[in-house]
Amino acid sequence: MSDLKVKIYADGAVLDDMISAYKSGIVVGFTTNPSLMKKAGIQDYNQFAKTVLKAIPDLPISFEVFADDFETMEKEAKKISSFGKNVFVKIPITNSRGESSIPLIKKLSAEGLSLNVTAIFTVDQVRKTVDALTEGTAAIVSVFAGRIADSGRDPLPYMREDAAICHEKKGAELLWASSRELYNVYEADEVGVDIITCTPAIIEKLQKAGRSLEELSLNTVRTFNQDIKSLGYSIL
Repeated sequence: MSDLKVKIYADGAVLDDMISAYKSGIVVGFTTNPSLMKKAGIQDYNQFAKTVLKAIPDLPISFEVFADDFETMEKEAKKISSFGKNVFVKIPITNSRGESSIPLIKKLSAEGLSLNVTAIFTVDQVRKTVDALTEGTAAIVSVFAGRIADSGRDPLPYMREDAAICHEKKGAELLWASSRELYNVYEADEVGVDIITCTPAIIEKLQKAGRSLEELSLNTVRTFNQDIKSLGYSIL
């Protein structure tokens, strides 16, 4: 863990999990999204944001706009940004009709809002996003590397190129979104990604990273043995 340069962000909307990640000492930022809020049963967006920011006042936290039209999206972005200095506003790269958010991203970045541009998959989208950002204004470029892998493509060449593009603009950081396993953290680090979002399960595994394979083998056998005893099965 100490050799890793990539920053670990926790992805989720369950307050207890977020506080646990905050206390872990591993996590240095947080992301949320509407799907995670729905899964967590969040009923009041504004109250949820205020509660989270009270519990986690000093680390970057991303909250996403809900609107699908750019005029309302802009209004939501400015309200979300007002929640706190550590808040990043998540803007999807397009709306649900496939219309580009780049003009809005350019406008909000020029006004000094910290943005997290999300739902990015292609190198072209990364290039257009970075070109739209204002030099020196904090911004996160979130590429869904896990979902790229789900499509049968190796995400590493994409992420390596994306990292190079992001690092052309001061203030821009590349985020590896939708991680699937612990090893993604090491892959992200290898290709120069700045941030990777992790689920609570991956964060838990990170705290145990570095154990020898021999130790893992013995622990696996012991787990099998415990399960056998609890089942009470008999072969002979």
